[in-house]
Amino acid sequence: MSRIEVGPPPLPRLDEPWAARWARAEGPDLDLVHDWMNREHVAAFWHQDWPRRRWQEELAGQLAGDHSRPVLLLHEGRPLAYLEIYRAIRDRLAACYPARTHDLGVHVAIGDRLATGRGLGRALLRAVALGLLRADPACERVVAEPDVANGPSVRAFVAAGFVDHGEISLPDKTAALLIHPRRAEPPAEPERTAESPPPPGG
Repeated sequence: MSRIEVGPPPLPRLDEPWAARWARAEGPDLDLVHDWMNREHVAAFWHQDWPRRRWQEELAGQLAGDHSRPVLLLHEGRPLAYLEIYRAIRDRLAACYPARTHDLGVHVAIGDRLATGRGLGRALLRAVALGLLRADPACERVVAEPDVANGPSVRAFVAAGFVDHGEISLPDKTAALLIHPRRAEPPAEPERTAESPPPPGG
């Protein structure tokens, strides 16, 4: 299957108390995304503290394409985070690891700083990863590439079930390559020595 033949990223299928919808390039959605992106704790790692007009163009461009889609994530009915769900095969990330056609990637910005550091981010990331795997049965992996300097973010991803595959270099950051597989990766078998007992049934 070629890159062209895979569809755009899907909306994650979530259970309560979570919900997700596409972020509109106008009205309250645009105002909210613009506000969040200009907050210090978000701008420090996203570097997209742009004017409202540029964010309008960004959201409209994503909605019209098949690479990335803007999403508002709600918790108990209230907007909590801005997500960008993308097809990794169409992203710059594809040059940094052996991307598969249906791999989905995610960028996450929690707009309210008071909502960070309380375990909510970990629950959010796990819900989103499982929701994306549910939305696209052909997808076997959800990937993320947070800045290694953002330690709390990296730790939250790992706590949510993402596996750390080391560091990669991107034009604007050194990132941690994190992958959430559909099925848990089997643990490495310990090396056996002459003194090691045989495994049960072996």
